[in-house]
Amino acid sequence: MKNHSFSDGNKRIAAFLFEYFLDRNAALYHPNGSRNLIDNASLTLTLLSTESKSEDKNTMAMLVVNLINGAN
Repeated sequence: MKNHSFSDGNKRIAAFLFEYFLDRNAALYHPNGSRNLIDNASLTLTLLSTESKSEDKNTMAMLVVNLINGAN
């Protein structure tokens, strides 16, 4: 989300790609069909990631992975 080639709409594109990535990797839904992250949580993670400092990249990645893996 930080290193991008888009001149405008970066957060919208990042949010879409984040959801697409989760879907393609079977991490968007629980086995019972409920969403792994609610819409507000995935949007918040996208905004937090795009607004965070570059040196916090590893911390942000760990946060996202922990939330996706159900450590929340």
